Amino acid sequence: MNDKIEKRIELRASVSRVWRALTDYREFGEWFRVKLDGPFVPGEVSRGYITWPGYEHLKWEAVVRKMEPERLFSFTWHPYSVDPKIDYSKETPTLVEFRLEKTATGTLLLLTESGFDKIPSDRLLEAFRGNDEGWTQQMKNIEAHVEQKP
Repeated sequence: MNDKIEKRIELRASVSRVWRALTDYREFGEWFRVKLDGPFVPGEVSRGYITWPGYEHLKWEAVVRKMEPERLFSFTWHPYSVDPKIDYSKETPTLVEFRLEKTATGTLLLLTESGFDKIPSDRLLEAFRGNDEGWTQQMKNIEAHVEQKP
């Protein structure tokens, strides 16, 4: 098993449009299905609640790492932290990076989530599989979002 998840999708939208969908906390919330408390700020914790049906009881929390305009947005979080009875804060978080590249027809969005090798072995496989499937869906979600709301 790899220690990172990689996804890529070419979006029929400008780099600035995709950047806004990624970094405006309200837009991010629409396609990612999370209600965030406020804007993303590098070095600060972003908090909210999942709005995906069946997961509304779960909190969303990430630490924003980098926001390099129209190039890189990254945060760390605890992957597939879906059991409210478990304290995931003792685990090393993974790093999620969204990289943007201009293409002839729009924007190439490259997603990488790395650091799974530091997840406890008893939940590594579940966390990796859950997030791998989740990112596949989220790539479809952002694609639909930027195409429906240019």
